[in-house]
Amino acid sequence: MRVSRIQAEKNRETVIDVASRLFREHGFDGIGLKDLMKGAGLTQGAFYKQFASKEDLAAQASRRAMESATHRWSAAIAENPDDPLGAVTAFYLSMDHRGERRDGCPVVALGSDAARQGSDVKASFEAGIREYLELLGGWVGATGAEEPSDKAMAILSTMVGAVVLSRTVNDERLSKQFLQAAAKSVLRTSSAVDVQPGPRQ
Repeated sequence: MRVSRIQAEKNRETVIDVASRLFREHGFDGIGLKDLMKGAGLTQGAFYKQFASKEDLAAQASRRAMESATHRWSAAIAENPDDPLGAVTAFYLSMDHRGERRDGCPVVALGSDAARQGSDVKASFEAGIREYLELLGGWVGATGAEEPSDKAMAILSTMVGAVVLSRTVNDERLSKQFLQAAAKSVLRTSSAVDVQPGPRQ
């Protein structure tokens, strides 16, 4: 039976949504097209009518995953608009987020995988990472700069690294300590005064 154009577009969006979650859970190479399409309730044959390749899907799923992550930051901020950095830090460096394999931050779940992918996948991650940095920069007083601020980059690196490490260990206490230590570090970094070098004598 022929699928209408509207239904085909809905199916395509469903595949991207499902892939964005399954890739985060299994990695780009940890799940095949058959299982991806099965997760979307479609046959593997339908894949080639919607995507040029698995890498094409990976790039679009990565973009969707990064968009989803940014929406979650916004939801956290809405809970505590007076302290956006504190709100995002509390959400991101929580044991709940640590346990969210499918729905957690794609940089944590797929960062090392993305480094081995093609330029389209990397471009999807880069766009999302730059959005993270822009938000963080605004919260630590680094707005208007063309390049991301050192503070924003340090905070993002600390947060991502802490969640990666917390997921890597079996010891739940150690896992929690990584997150707690990172939260303290983010607070120190955000409140530290930037010292500009003076003129050379």
